[in-house]
Amino acid sequence: MPEKDAYTVEPWCVREPELRLDVLADTETVFALSNGCLGLRGTLDEGEPVAQRGSYLAGFHELRTFEYPETAAGDPQATQTLVNTIDGTFVRLLVDGHPFDVRSGELLDHERVLDLRAGTLRRRARWRTPDDRVVEIESERLVSFAHRGGAAIRYSVRAVDAPVEVVLQSGLVANAQLPDLPPVPSPDDLLNHPLVGCEHRASGTRLTLVHRARRSGLLVGAAADHELDAPQDFEVHAESEEDAARFTVTGRLETGAAITLVKYLGYAWSGDRSLSAVRDEVAAAVTAVRHTGWDELLAAQRRTLDEFWESADVEIDGDDELQQAVRFALWHLLQATLRAEGRAIAGKALTGTGYEGHAFWDTETFVLQVMTAVRPEVTRHALGWRHAILDKARARARQLDLQGAAFPWRTIAGEECSGYWPAGTIAFHVNADIADAVIRYVDSTDDEEFARTTGLDLLVETARLWMSLGHHGRDGAFHIYGVTGPDEYSALSDDNVYTNLMAQRNLRGAANWAQKHRDSAEALDVGDDEIASWLDAADAMFVPYDEDLGVHPQAAGFTDQPRWDFAGTPEDHYPLHSHYPYFQLYRKQVVKQADLVLAMFLRGDAFTDEEKARNMDYYEQLTVRDSSLSASNQAVLAAEVGYLDLAHDYVAESALADLRDLEHSTADGLHLAALAGTWIAIVAGFGGLRQVDAVLHFRPALPSRLQRLCFRMCFRGRLLRVSVEAGTATYEVLRGEPLVVLHEGDEVELTAGVPVERPLTPREERTPPRQPETRALGRRARPPEAA
Repeated sequence: MPEKDAYTVEPWCVREPELRLDVLADTETVFALSNGCLGLRGTLDEGEPVAQRGSYLAGFHELRTFEYPETAAGDPQATQTLVNTIDGTFVRLLVDGHPFDVRSGELLDHERVLDLRAGTLRRRARWRTPDDRVVEIESERLVSFAHRGGAAIRYSVRAVDAPVEVVLQSGLVANAQLPDLPPVPSPDDLLNHPLVGCEHRASGTRLTLVHRARRSGLLVGAAADHELDAPQDFEVHAESEEDAARFTVTGRLETGAAITLVKYLGYAWSGDRSLSAVRDEVAAAVTAVRHTGWDELLAAQRRTLDEFWESADVEIDGDDELQQAVRFALWHLLQATLRAEGRAIAGKALTGTGYEGHAFWDTETFVLQVMTAVRPEVTRHALGWRHAILDKARARARQLDLQGAAFPWRTIAGEECSGYWPAGTIAFHVNADIADAVIRYVDSTDDEEFARTTGLDLLVETARLWMSLGHHGRDGAFHIYGVTGPDEYSALSDDNVYTNLMAQRNLRGAANWAQKHRDSAEALDVGDDEIASWLDAADAMFVPYDEDLGVHPQAAGFTDQPRWDFAGTPEDHYPLHSHYPYFQLYRKQVVKQADLVLAMFLRGDAFTDEEKARNMDYYEQLTVRDSSLSASNQAVLAAEVGYLDLAHDYVAESALADLRDLEHSTADGLHLAALAGTWIAIVAGFGGLRQVDAVLHFRPALPSRLQRLCFRMCFRGRLLRVSVEAGTATYEVLRGEPLVVLHEGDEVELTAGVPVERPLTPREERTPPRQPETRALGRRARPPEAA
């Protein structure tokens, strides 16, 4: 962590008031722009200094072969890795022959602002050249929400105190070198030099590069076109070579005069279409962006965001830092998903190459839980991607000698990319997480067309997996042995509670929908006997319980294992997996991330209030939060059982994961699920939201520091606003037909434009449990009376 925060705390932007080279990699991530299809890291316009360049296209990847000392049946043979494609962000500036570099001359002022309402990244700098000339530089960039392969940069230079000779170089660069990488590619260096040139062109104001990934064979193209507002005597020149193309502008600026260059970018890639088809698509993309023009691109960004914030905004009184963080989280969730449209939503989105750009269960359990409530069409598209890789999941199941579909633990294109068996392949709960997202989406939207097609296909094939993976034991119960739940510090467990309860929901959902959509089910060869077997398994699902301790073991036998020696573990030995063998972690009571606690949130109907409180107390002392996925779920349950200030602490940990680099890994990309968890923790924690079938239940309560919470969400064609203040909650349908919700178990009838206020039942105050030694939460500031 830096000694002081890199960003100011403001409600609608993230501002870096001075350039911080010590956290350059982090700011490149935080200031990344994307639309779900195209992502650009927030690098400096001139391209140097740089920590990690990144121009990413969703799904565009290279292959790397796994090397095993011994091969075994079912081992994936290769992994897919997101790669930097063709970088179009470069706009280099030379003033009187001196390249603008923040490390040379004198940087008089420097500020960058990520504007959460305008949808742009703005930069302003004043620079004194080595020969004492001052220029002002302003730039603004965006990745278009309207054009899925489009982006634009507006770059201006003004001579402040004397005439200057100016050169602007706008470029496209493939295989751009990262710091400390070898300049000459080698056969083993595919990820550093992943692209082979196919075509390059420079004509007039337009530049084009088309390349092919060395091993995956995917084609990618990028084009840049330019508009110039400058004195008439400025000269222009365009040139290209295999890995680079440049558009150069040269001339003299008199004192006070300025030059402005607008750069329009278009991208496309394909694994199926020809070189000429990709080239034409790129030409069409950049032509469309230029035709739209800078002013309309800005206006379209604002229209999209105005619409988004109308349905998604969260207002918080009493914690300005959290207010900024939740909007930052929602902004990046929109960026990560809006135009993904049939491509995977990665754990780091398109902000870095952490986790190799893979998608996990995080998408369905965290990201889509939020997007279903604020932008439900995103969820439809995302689940459509899962459906598109269904045949690959079926083939993976056959490879594992299972029925149905076995969705990959981590992937880009649909094949399993986890070479680590215990924490990868056998984390079968990903199937149930997909099914849960399917059920939640249809319950939230009443999208029956999706339900009888894509949704039913996914539910049926995931249900079939559980029937071949589990079995009815001699006790008559249905057991699922040898799996890994959400907690990656436990593996090869029997009857993991989270997995079993989510599989139970999966089986019941599949049976319900197959009975409701008989024709579609028959097309999948689903008969009455199979439906009956799903219901039998669901009704007989085994959920272990430790009678002696009065808690649910995370999995059978977990509470019988010895506890981890937390007192003897130094603070600098976290995360544990970086310092201790997994063998030691697997055989002890220590939890990386919320597992049983997550089960109590997503399957709260399976636990009594008393069981939730006892389980929360027990697992709070074992959970070390070595995963950013943990804090949000702990926040939800802490609020539910009455630890509201503890929940506030957990919300902040999830919310500030990247703005304060709490995981020390923001440089590799955002923690998208933790950002989604911020909304979940606030709305499900303090708002008390639970969706049971197709009914919204609310049980709001605020921690001592917060005076007010207001959030909006979409549900079955309505736009709903919920406001919570001390002692009261107010519900209002802002748009749509009347709606009935439950407030603390009582029905509330809502009509558009008529707010309804209800009193809150005070929560019983309980002394919260302690976290493991050296893993205590950072405390939120308390009002004097609560200190």
